[in-house]
Amino acid sequence: MAISSATKHAFKSILVGLPKPCGGEYGKFFSLPALNDPRIDRLPYSIRILLEAAIRHCDNFQVTESDVEKIIDWENTSPKQAEIPFKPARCILMDNTGVPAVVDLAAMRDMMPKLGCDPYKINPLIPVDAVIDHAVRVDVARSCDALDRNQELEFDRNRERFAFLKWASTAFHNMQVFPPGSGTVHQVNLEYLARVVFNEDGIMYFDSVVGTDSHTTMANCLGVAGWGVGGIEAVVAMLGQPMGMVLPGVVGFKLTGRLRDGVTTTDLVLTMTQLLRKHGAIGKFVEFYGVGVGELSLPARATIANMSPEYGATMGFFPVDQVTLDYLKLTGRSDETVSMIEAYLRANKMFVEHHEPETDRVYSSYLELDLSEVEPCVAGPKRPHDLVPLKEMKSDWHSCLNNKVGFKGYAVPKEEQGKVVKFDFHGQPAEIKHGSVVLAAICSSTNTSNPSVMIGAGLVAKKASELGLEVKPWIKTSLTPGSVVTSEYLKHSGLQEYLNQQGFHLAAHGCATCVGNSGDLDECVSAAITENDIVAAAVLSANRNFEGRVNPLTRANYLASPPLVVAYALAGTVDIDFDKEPIGVSKGGKEVFLRGIWPSDQEVEQVIKSSVQTQMFRQVYESIMKRNPRWNELPVPEAALYPWDPNSTYIRKPTYFKDMSMSPPGPPTVKEAYCLLNLGDSITTDHISYSGKIPDGTPAARYLRECGVDPKNFSSYGGRRGNNEIVMRGAFANMRIVNKLLDGQAGPWTIHVPTGEKLYVFDAAMKYKSEGHDMVIIAGAEYGSGSSRDSAAKGPMLLGVKSVIAKSFERIHRSNLVGMGVIPLCFKAGEDADSLGLTGRERYTIGLPTNIAEIRPGQDVTVTTDDGKSFTCTLRLDTQLELAYFNHGGILPYMVRNLAEQAK
Repeated sequence: MAISSATKHAFKSILVGLPKPCGGEYGKFFSLPALNDPRIDRLPYSIRILLEAAIRHCDNFQVTESDVEKIIDWENTSPKQAEIPFKPARCILMDNTGVPAVVDLAAMRDMMPKLGCDPYKINPLIPVDAVIDHAVRVDVARSCDALDRNQELEFDRNRERFAFLKWASTAFHNMQVFPPGSGTVHQVNLEYLARVVFNEDGIMYFDSVVGTDSHTTMANCLGVAGWGVGGIEAVVAMLGQPMGMVLPGVVGFKLTGRLRDGVTTTDLVLTMTQLLRKHGAIGKFVEFYGVGVGELSLPARATIANMSPEYGATMGFFPVDQVTLDYLKLTGRSDETVSMIEAYLRANKMFVEHHEPETDRVYSSYLELDLSEVEPCVAGPKRPHDLVPLKEMKSDWHSCLNNKVGFKGYAVPKEEQGKVVKFDFHGQPAEIKHGSVVLAAICSSTNTSNPSVMIGAGLVAKKASELGLEVKPWIKTSLTPGSVVTSEYLKHSGLQEYLNQQGFHLAAHGCATCVGNSGDLDECVSAAITENDIVAAAVLSANRNFEGRVNPLTRANYLASPPLVVAYALAGTVDIDFDKEPIGVSKGGKEVFLRGIWPSDQEVEQVIKSSVQTQMFRQVYESIMKRNPRWNELPVPEAALYPWDPNSTYIRKPTYFKDMSMSPPGPPTVKEAYCLLNLGDSITTDHISYSGKIPDGTPAARYLRECGVDPKNFSSYGGRRGNNEIVMRGAFANMRIVNKLLDGQAGPWTIHVPTGEKLYVFDAAMKYKSEGHDMVIIAGAEYGSGSSRDSAAKGPMLLGVKSVIAKSFERIHRSNLVGMGVIPLCFKAGEDADSLGLTGRERYTIGLPTNIAEIRPGQDVTVTTDDGKSFTCTLRLDTQLELAYFNHGGILPYMVRNLAEQAK
């Protein structure tokens, strides 16, 4: 729905026509300049998009004139945490996180007839695009048939899940599903789906998007306002309901200068990530401006926008300029469409000319970076904002070996640090040691959307091959770009041949190693690592390197540009100083240094100009829906209601709506609750809801065995998120999670406090539930950082967790907890579990009123323990709408009751 009723619209007076240069008009639009309010000229561009959306949807019911005024007065209202409604123009779904959202949608449709309502009331009212992009595990690598073999294996494993999504594309209006092998949702969004400006039913408006992955922000590089949400929030948006949000602060990030020759965009974004984490960007928009922005290509901006979640921001926004328009043309958007976009943006004062004097915009805080000061770097070994300049990598690695166990430490005894493990690799002598690279992956839409670094990687491979350098065969190498177009230009340039020679064969188009689908290492390599307690390394061109995410056996994981991924694979170790030590020896016996195979910017640019062509984008996307023959032949049921299979282990009807009445249950009580886990800082959604392979012997594996599933078909936790039986068994299943109740031991276990038993977290939770006990989780700062997956909220809720008490929450995860009816509480500033003397062995009572009318957003809440402690927390229900969700037991019951009530 593009607009509220135009005939009674509160802002009808500023709805004006936009003329075409040769007569006629493109359409009508709400003109922000026509408001004649000087405050608008001072607003950040990103806030103006929120303003236009509020004006367009203003019906004085869901969106009011008061909401519009709050946004116009952003300079004063944002510091006061003002609440506004927001209706995005469209929604995108990625595979693993999108399936649960569609399952919820199907279950809601099922509920409607039982409440005496038309099931077709459950239909998306905005465009929804789903891309099956996580169905890629790198089982086969370093082989010319890797792509087809991996796709075949994944189709066999995920046929049922794929069939469900194909059914959804026919059963729901406004929903389009891209087949497996189409690429990642973010790259498809960038190259094809993003409109920048909509022109629907004669009304023009800004493109905006929410998506079920935190890296939805990638579209910010096109001037599209968008961010990641959990699947449950996505359902709200799909059904045309406003999303409640706190009007964000905006960090103004000024860029000057230009990158030096040989410095990549990856180096820049990793530098920015560290700067913004230090500055503080959680819950804020970041808006880039200054002459330095004009020096960045659109793909470079895409890399920066993509990593918004890693620097903590809701968005990393680039206003539209000529570079944006040129990219739209390059990727196949028509000249007429691009002309319309430019005309609309200029008319609404949203088009930027970087060479012109800057207007007097106001930001909440400011940062500045001279691009010429950025230097080559990597990030790791466990967090994306732990920057390591390349020249300091060797010394930093040795510090990590020495340091106590933590984000920058492994506590390897001095006498063990130099040990070398020799083993037989299929008849060939091989060896590894601490820091040996065993996995190197060019992956993730963060970097594979950027021709400069992809061509750079190809040129490094070419130069290395010509000198006779080779990657060791026991290093698992792979190339999984997020776009089919990337494969096309690598092939056209002739560089794919050289990448193949170094083992970087095309293995998939989609999310693979970057999301934990790296596949198994060779058995002999795995044995050498595990039997000798080797701290092995992975180097990948992704955005996240949380411990346990990339591969269970790579305890050190470094983010790097694609050309550096190739370089580290050639070196075979992260324990190297590239300036002083050779990367290898040529076939002529000469030492080869990294600088000898590193391409110049001019070399890279020449290949880009000759190989990245508009026709490639057009040809790929014209045929994208029919490229996968397995998908084309997949039969699906023709029914409005999904025929749930009670024996399915992939798609199961959720139990949220079982025995649901039309009356909301009200706020829950939390009395004498046991602590299920006591956790530290930076617990990610990878820790909370693991995506990787399901190991035998775990609660999820036991369940699948009971269902008759052969262990070879267990697949991954992520692939089975359409089944809540797996979601709850996958909660806190990460082998690297550290629980203080276990005295620092890592793994998916906890202590059942009454008995002192060490149990899997799932088993302990079921024991507490059977005994009738409530549960809470204690955590440190940045709880829930990382992916937007709502399974990280669903899993704990299904286990019976009533509240999470943390020092701070990552934005999306806090919202997801609220959406599932779990109470988020924050310790007061300067306090945490340790300072309050909490061990996690106490029992907790939360003093929250049982009458929703007595609860207000952000109020103080007293928590008491059975051993006499008492402390005050801040209730992180941030808006009145969140209070309403909480009163109903979560977003989904709220939505069903509201839609049923409207239908009467």
